[in-house]
Amino acid sequence: MMEDNGYIDKFEEGIHKAVYLLLLRKGLIDERMPEMPDIDDLWESIATEYLPDGIREFQAYPLVSLGWMMYVGMATAHLWDKDWEKATAKGNLYLHLRSLRGYDLMDEAIRESVLNMKGDIYKATEKTVGDCAQLALDLLRKERIEPGTPVAFHAYLRTLHQMYRLGAAVELFRLGYRMRQL
Repeated sequence: MMEDNGYIDKFEEGIHKAVYLLLLRKGLIDERMPEMPDIDDLWESIATEYLPDGIREFQAYPLVSLGWMMYVGMATAHLWDKDWEKATAKGNLYLHLRSLRGYDLMDEAIRESVLNMKGDIYKATEKTVGDCAQLALDLLRKERIEPGTPVAFHAYLRTLHQMYRLGAAVELFRLGYRMRQL
């Protein structure tokens, strides 16, 4: 696996760049990625709990598997802004978000109950997440990685990582946080 780290790192950079540029063109993200140490610190615990659900869904519903992680990133950023201590006191944030309406309806639960979206922004966010998930999936498939291999697992995990981080960055931007050079 050690020889694949460079490949996986480069793959993750490619996913980040492509999805980031899509979001930048839509005016949904800053030109600079925000620094998000609190949000980044939760990644490992969120990913650990998400993987069984995400992997199970990936075969039949790959866009859901990837897109839901972007929603988790958005929700994490929103809760960070609202009341981080209260949010993290609930235990694993992913398990809390999933418990709102279950995995299948997690997108709606996050948009409605966490992000408080309605109307046009609700629909636009659904489309944006779908577009990002489709782009990430296209890039993942383009690699022609053999399914069920360690490389496939790590490529999937790294894709989820970028969906999470970019989702958080989108929500921070929506909330008014701007990354400008002083």
